[in-house]
Amino acid sequence: MELCTNQATALMSGSVSLAGFSSLPCLKSQNFPKITRKQSFWVTKASVAVEAKVAIIRIGTRGRFTRRGNIIMYISDKKKDSPLALAQAHETRDKLMSLHPELSEEGAVKIVIIKTTGDKILTQPLADIGGKGLFTKEIDEALINGEIDIAVHSMKDVPTYLPDKTILPCNLPREDVRDAFISLSVASLAELPAGSVVGTASLRRKSQILYRYPSLNVVENFRGNVQTRLRKLNEGVVQATLLALAGLKRLNMTENVTNILSIDDMLPAVAQGAIGIACRSNDGKMEDYLASLNHDETRLAVTCERAFLETLDGSCRTPIAGYASKDENGDCVFKGLVASPDGTRVLETSRKGRYALQDMILMGKDAGQELLSLAGPDFFDR
Repeated sequence: MELCTNQATALMSGSVSLAGFSSLPCLKSQNFPKITRKQSFWVTKASVAVEAKVAIIRIGTRGRFTRRGNIIMYISDKKKDSPLALAQAHETRDKLMSLHPELSEEGAVKIVIIKTTGDKILTQPLADIGGKGLFTKEIDEALINGEIDIAVHSMKDVPTYLPDKTILPCNLPREDVRDAFISLSVASLAELPAGSVVGTASLRRKSQILYRYPSLNVVENFRGNVQTRLRKLNEGVVQATLLALAGLKRLNMTENVTNILSIDDMLPAVAQGAIGIACRSNDGKMEDYLASLNHDETRLAVTCERAFLETLDGSCRTPIAGYASKDENGDCVFKGLVASPDGTRVLETSRKGRYALQDMILMGKDAGQELLSLAGPDFFDR
């Protein structure tokens, strides 16, 4: 069957496809509703392939699709898509292409968009629909099933356990870990009048805001991609919001930032700003490719923070923050925090030691054990 190359070229860089499909039949436009300017192409349920050439590497990432009758439709509308996930996938693709000549040929690297549970359900808080793994489960399944070769994740979305038959051997260089304050009316959290509504999807941010500014009204179901949240802010749904500065930088949207919060004012989420790339545990070829991208300083810091999180057995219902960094002497400095969701109780700790794998794992675990002891047995059941 003839490939619809005109539809295929409408995709980002000509290298984006739908997971789980293999060929794209030419479709006559008169058989379907009119395609708007926000829609890239139409495909049948049968199968889809954007390129005839077999890719050397298929990169899995988050995205969103909608269905109309028996038609699956890809929407290139920024309100529906996941631009940050796509930016991270493109960053990975570009790094691979720059380091490996065989990957720089057209069609050698394909980006495969996979709809995740976290992208499907936007009307409920993350904690109410399963917490960790909401943005990775379907991508991991595609990896295990051989539909993709590597999976690109925001590390703060990755559970502390990995699915069987997968490994995560690579972290790209970490972006700025701080949170950005965004408001149209004031310059900082401290200037918000009592009762002002602050929107966030993060209990970590909510608890730390309320700890310092208990008079504010923090709503925790402020979900959607960056563009959606900024639109809601402009519409007056909230008076302010906090977003990860790393994401704004990757999207070239830092002009929206009102103020950048210091680490002392807002400790970041575990692994915030870090990109992780997974592959199958028996795929030595992909593991070699990923080894060429790995940034060891980031990988060690993320490992330390995730050891802390794993010790606390944290979920999206528990506000937890942790950050490991290298000081001027080359040592690791770790800061960790747990809090009650209402911000009335915040427990903090810190560690310092050698910037080496085993030392940093022990630091993270030890810090977690200390906070578990301080919090008491009922703290994490709230």
